[in-house]
Amino acid sequence: MLQKEDFKVKIGFVPSHRSIFDENWAISMRKRCIDAFSSVEGLELIVPDENITKKGLVSDEEDADKTIQLFKENEVDGVIIGTMTFGEEVPALKVASAFSEKPILLFGTKEGPFTPEGKRLSDSFCGTLSISSGLYRRKIPFLFAGIIFPEEEEFKEAVENFVRVCAVFKGFIGARIGQVGPRPRPFETCIFNEAVLVERFKQTVIPVPLSEIFDAANSLSNEDPDVQKVLGEIESQADVSQIGRETLIKLAKLEVALGRFAEENKISAMGVQCWTSMQDIYGTSSCLPMARLTDRGIMSSCEVDIYGALTMLIQYLASLKKIPPHFIDWTIQHQEKENVFLAWHCGNAPPSLACEGCPRFVRGHFVMEETKPGKAFGTIEFQLKPGVVTICRLVEYDGEFKMLITKGEIKYSLDNLRGAWSWVEVPNLKFLYRVLAEEGFIHHASMIHGDYTKAIMDACKFLGIDAVVV
Repeated sequence: MLQKEDFKVKIGFVPSHRSIFDENWAISMRKRCIDAFSSVEGLELIVPDENITKKGLVSDEEDADKTIQLFKENEVDGVIIGTMTFGEEVPALKVASAFSEKPILLFGTKEGPFTPEGKRLSDSFCGTLSISSGLYRRKIPFLFAGIIFPEEEEFKEAVENFVRVCAVFKGFIGARIGQVGPRPRPFETCIFNEAVLVERFKQTVIPVPLSEIFDAANSLSNEDPDVQKVLGEIESQADVSQIGRETLIKLAKLEVALGRFAEENKISAMGVQCWTSMQDIYGTSSCLPMARLTDRGIMSSCEVDIYGALTMLIQYLASLKKIPPHFIDWTIQHQEKENVFLAWHCGNAPPSLACEGCPRFVRGHFVMEETKPGKAFGTIEFQLKPGVVTICRLVEYDGEFKMLITKGEIKYSLDNLRGAWSWVEVPNLKFLYRVLAEEGFIHHASMIHGDYTKAIMDACKFLGIDAVVV
């Protein structure tokens, strides 16, 4: 069965040095940078050492060629260029050009003390502009971290953010997306352009009919080890007293079938037709299996919303695959609180997101339990834990993509509501909703605990996605 992985990105570091400036200072600064990189979560550093380039620095085109070879051999996911002294623009830009399709971060280092003779050690403040202007001239996108010492918090924050940017880029480009069934007939809102995903992002959509998933689920034995494992986990996660044992087994089998489809096809995210064929033919709702798959690292969006699944994937990657998102509706504005809205869906939230001490129930779908009696069990319902959240939505019109990026805070509530839900407070809901309406954002979004606004905004720059930040 699929399990979460320890996710890292490989970052190539170019310690740029101009030989007329103090070499010892450059060597020391390189070491200080490497020491600072070592404390950054998710970063696997690739840097030339003394056996590859002179003193482990990049000072001429020969050094650049060797560094390019090193980075290619290690398949780096992004490149950081730092001026240890003035830096050499031609070698640095040669490396950048070789990896122009990857995210690039540039920084300069602060000046050291004057020498007893009144000379300067570095001039990084000056030389960094030679590299930045060269990147601009070549139309190579890059982020600029500033002129900083590696021990400063600002440096660590910039590198941590860049690691998240590279994680998004690495996982999004070439992603394999499952399409489980066609979209619901009434939901034009879930249409998507498969051709543009192939052209722009090298992505692959793997369609599968619902019947194939149902056949796979129905062919499983009740005693299948994976089915038994899922059953035990569900019973430990939630109150299942409101559904029968037979239905619970069907839900476990559906999760196993969907999980195996994802694993066999190396799928990162998928959209699932969760109504009404699911209930009519298979006899359960799919919310609980989808919730648990998302918790296991396979993003699962409702109503075959492929762009919604991709939004979930971007958020999950920005968290370095540590925190699962919740696929939500912009459901209602609070009846009394002007800047609070209900982030809700039928019962699809990852169980790990439940608020502490809040009950989790496996139930019948709150709408279809009446229209599909006995066939709509399978939602997992609870209030989500409070905290800061990032809310995003990817849309595409005329082949161009844009991403809504905003932030709010889940507030604990004493309300007793159905589904998977949370009250979210934002600074100006009226303005946010106007942006949603006027910019063509649909009623689905993805919400993740934590503030990933900058990482996602910066990732959009490299992906060619217009960031709409509210």
